[in-house]
Amino acid sequence: MSGHGAPVTNAGELNGENLTVAVVAASWHDQIMDGLLDGTRRALTDARVGNVVEVRVPGSFELPVAARRLAETADAVVALGVVIRGGTPHFDYVCSAATTGLTDVSVVTGKPVGFGVLTCDTEEQGLDRAGLEGSSEDKGYEAAEAAVRTALTLRELGV
Repeated sequence: MSGHGAPVTNAGELNGENLTVAVVAASWHDQIMDGLLDGTRRALTDARVGNVVEVRVPGSFELPVAARRLAETADAVVALGVVIRGGTPHFDYVCSAATTGLTDVSVVTGKPVGFGVLTCDTEEQGLDRAGLEGSSEDKGYEAAEAAVRTALTLRELGV
């Protein structure tokens, strides 16, 4: 199970009322993306985030460039996408580009990027992680909580 060993946390214990969080979401796989977005919105509401900006891009490959631009004015970014393995190397290229690109955004800007990009072998795996009714995990919620928690930690450190 991919969620095995995850920390037990709750965004409700956070106070993000002075934060701006940008959410950038890909457009592929509507049902899974709707679940990820709903989970993200719940986490940001639970954490009392004061200002949320949502942007949609065509796919997961486009997430890093939008995240980079959004990081200029946000305290944290949450990136959401779904890449499902097919019969070509396309999966590997998109997953690698999204992961490396989003990591670079975080390191270059000093802003946390919550990684909510699902990289799945099957659509069923994505549905199981999307936070939908019957899903075993809520990766949108987890990505948003991680971004807020890290932004607050950096603020406490004065960096």
